[in-house]
Amino acid sequence: MSNYSINDFLAIMATLRSENGCNWDKAQTFDTLAPYAIEEAHELAEAIAEKNYPHVCDELGDVLLQVVFQSQIAKEAGLFQFDDVVNAISRKMVRRHPHVFNQQSNLSPEQVSAQWAEIKAQEKGVMSKRRYLLDAVPTGLPALTRAEKLQKQASKVGFDWQDPRAVILKLREELDEIDHALTHTPDTVKEELGDLLFCVVNLARHLNFDTEQALKEANVKFARRFGFIEDSLTEQNKTFADSNLGELEHLWQKAKQSEKQTPSP
Repeated sequence: MSNYSINDFLAIMATLRSENGCNWDKAQTFDTLAPYAIEEAHELAEAIAEKNYPHVCDELGDVLLQVVFQSQIAKEAGLFQFDDVVNAISRKMVRRHPHVFNQQSNLSPEQVSAQWAEIKAQEKGVMSKRRYLLDAVPTGLPALTRAEKLQKQASKVGFDWQDPRAVILKLREELDEIDHALTHTPDTVKEELGDLLFCVVNLARHLNFDTEQALKEANVKFARRFGFIEDSLTEQNKTFADSNLGELEHLWQKAKQSEKQTPSP
């Protein structure tokens, strides 16, 4: 088996984008690849959460592919190339770690984080003048993450609840507004649903839980319980088409009860 270097990988990507390369690769743009970059980052996070380190290695390769792929597109357009990406991030790491590369200070992780944020803010101040406080929160973040960051940014100037119970009251208010909106247009319902989700993120933030992780765990739980239903139907030689909602709900409750008797790892 051949051992490839980063230069080999760059050459492979250039070949795939060449005249005689792959038609799919040649058709890609920054815009078409953006969703893949987000997806690969999530898959990497999932592999890390599972502590599946061979999978982590594989997913890191997929993330690197996005960097190399988009660098090749940029090179063809005369914008920048892979070496520029490496140079830019290297400069940034040196610049944002003055305690290592300049004065050699033994800072705590908390102090390093605060210093990083301060230097980053200074860089952004030089790069552009923002009109509003919340302009500092990138618009390209996943919705749940951006909601949390918007709330944290507003909290810095005192625009925040101090008690999670106050957020719960607001959550109930948002539920009532959705109930009322059901008699209105779909757009109104969607707007109120968005407010509800935003409020759920706020509650998670006040309880010091990561909304994304909580939802991931809920997804895993739902899939596990749904699998229990499928297994139960198979044991009965039945299909979903043969079952009504009442029967499925009964199996769902059995799945929940089974988990209480045998907690999942």
